[in-house]
Amino acid sequence: MIRFRTVIPFCWLAAAALAQVPPAPPAAPAPPSPAPIPAPTAKPPVPPKVSGWGGNLDDPFLQDEVRERLLQAQDQISLAQEKAMRLAEERAVDAATLKGRLDLGFGSGLGSGLGLGFAQRIGGPRSAADSLYERGVSALDARRWDQALDAFNEVVARGGSRADGALYWKAYTLNRLGRRDEALAAIAELRKSFASSRWLDDTKALELEVQQAAGQKVSPENQPDDDLKLLALNGLVQTDPDRAFPILENLLKGPQSPQLKRRAMFVLAQNTSPRALQLLEQIARGKSGNPDMQLLAIRFLGETGRQTNRGQLLFDIYNTSSDTAVKRSILSSLEMVRDKDHLLQIARAEKDTDLRLAAIRMLASSASQGEVWQLYQAETAPEVKQQILESISSSGSTDKLIEVARTEKDPKLRRTAIRSLGNVRAANTSEALISIYGSEQDPQVKRTIIDALYSQRNAKALVDLGRKEKDLDARKDIVRRLVEMKSPEANDFLMEILK
Repeated sequence: MIRFRTVIPFCWLAAAALAQVPPAPPAAPAPPSPAPIPAPTAKPPVPPKVSGWGGNLDDPFLQDEVRERLLQAQDQISLAQEKAMRLAEERAVDAATLKGRLDLGFGSGLGSGLGLGFAQRIGGPRSAADSLYERGVSALDARRWDQALDAFNEVVARGGSRADGALYWKAYTLNRLGRRDEALAAIAELRKSFASSRWLDDTKALELEVQQAAGQKVSPENQPDDDLKLLALNGLVQTDPDRAFPILENLLKGPQSPQLKRRAMFVLAQNTSPRALQLLEQIARGKSGNPDMQLLAIRFLGETGRQTNRGQLLFDIYNTSSDTAVKRSILSSLEMVRDKDHLLQIARAEKDTDLRLAAIRMLASSASQGEVWQLYQAETAPEVKQQILESISSSGSTDKLIEVARTEKDPKLRRTAIRSLGNVRAANTSEALISIYGSEQDPQVKRTIIDALYSQRNAKALVDLGRKEKDLDARKDIVRRLVEMKSPEANDFLMEILK
């Protein structure tokens, strides 16, 4: 995924640089005689005026303003990206659940949307290995065996946390292709390179299947129909669960396709019996099933746990796990069940900064302003305080933003609070900004206040500041903003300057 925080400012700067390149000199006229006519000498380029800035890019004051605007844009883009990702994830959860239900009810194949990688990436961005791994799983679902093999080979070559799972699915794919010796070699490599992998239990069942099938002719397209198996299993779970659950457990532990395992997990998660919950809990704790199934079980606990108080179970798993992917998935499930108390505990106590930031982001929709403010006051890491401040901003708590703008020692955090205040057109925010400006010494903070008042379209406040401001640089900043506003009050002040 392209990170807008890096790319967009670069694009703006590139555009500004291109704007300064002079046009190519006109082509020389055709010579009337063989003697060459020298090309005209290009005149030095004149820095162009930039619309809306009131000056050119060589102006050092405008260069500072460009930098400040880019900082503002970076913060706004980052916040918008976070919100968009969370909204997309919430919609993906609902869509995946609906697809699974339709598939189980009608056998239409829509349930293939329950992806193995979703539960891992919901709490954070995917790596290249994650994308390749999911591409391989999707190819398996579609029985595109050669494409699946290519993807898993690349994941194995890259190494990392997905390599052991990719080796397992590589062996699985080779077995489906009838390449038994290569499948056994991949299993041997998995055992040798990942002696403590949680995929080894699944590998035992796969190895037995490969050995039993050795010497048999294989046609990958004629494998047993997964949809038919799931329809039969779903019916058996409803009518004879005592017979169904051993079969279901064997499906989840055996050498089945990723699609069949996902759908079997869905059948398990929809059943409300104590036995079903016990099996789902075992898989979520990592005691039964491979790592992909653990992540999916955690996700289903979140989707179906709002009425069953599963927050404590998820929190217990969080505290006993050392796997970052598992912890991220649990954070997302805690958000789904609206368990703000456990999210607050994690936000306060978690030592991993990325996980703390994820917990704070998920608290934005459930925690009270007072609880989030307590987190801010107790925090010392600037990047974490920045995330908490964005949560405060999204909640519309202007009183806390004003307090940060007045008292915070970190200028960057103060500027963030001031920019957020600029997005709120209220009398108390304008009065606070004017008051802070009067005692402020930091030029960047003062410039941010000017921008905030401009965002509020508060020409009167800017005119009042412009009349009192003694610093020439700061006064120029104010005048530039008033030029852009084109209001009667601004125009009157500009006329005062011209007299």
